[in-house]
Amino acid sequence: MLTLHTKIEKADKIDGELVLPYDLREKSRLRAQLVSGEDVALFTVRGTVLRNGDLLKGDDGRIVKITAAQEATYRVECDTPRNLLRCAFHLGNRHTQAQVDGDAQHGFLRIRKDAVLKEMLEGLGAKVTEELAAFEPESGAYGGGHHHHGDDHHHHPLAPIPLRQKIHRPSDKS
Repeated sequence: MLTLHTKIEKADKIDGELVLPYDLREKSRLRAQLVSGEDVALFTVRGTVLRNGDLLKGDDGRIVKITAAQEATYRVECDTPRNLLRCAFHLGNRHTQAQVDGDAQHGFLRIRKDAVLKEMLEGLGAKVTEELAAFEPESGAYGGGHHHHGDDHHHHPLAPIPLRQKIHRPSDKS
């Protein structure tokens, strides 16, 4: 059985493809099958999230490309950026994973299909459309950022992860 263990940046040749939904791309230990039907074992560093287009090197030197599976999702769109921001706030307040996508003119959110969240978002004035799509949620402020392969720039965490964080309180003197 092929064992995949090392994430690499680029390769001259791709030897296989592994299609996984987001839930499985978050796991550091996994048994799965390549598109070809070959069984593989996946061992990555704990906390690694595999993204669409990531490359993994196997114990025998073969390179496998990760492909995000199509999943049941909702595309959330609003008539104004402010309303979309309100929807994002309420999703975040519920600790809901969300993908932020679109362009400067028309952004949208993508979330996993959930009837309760759909009702909430429609109550906020959002247009919620069911889609089968690859789900690539944001990784969070400390999680290394979200990226798309082919981007000319890299996203970094929003803030450094402090070893020891001093919490500022209004009563503290400068």
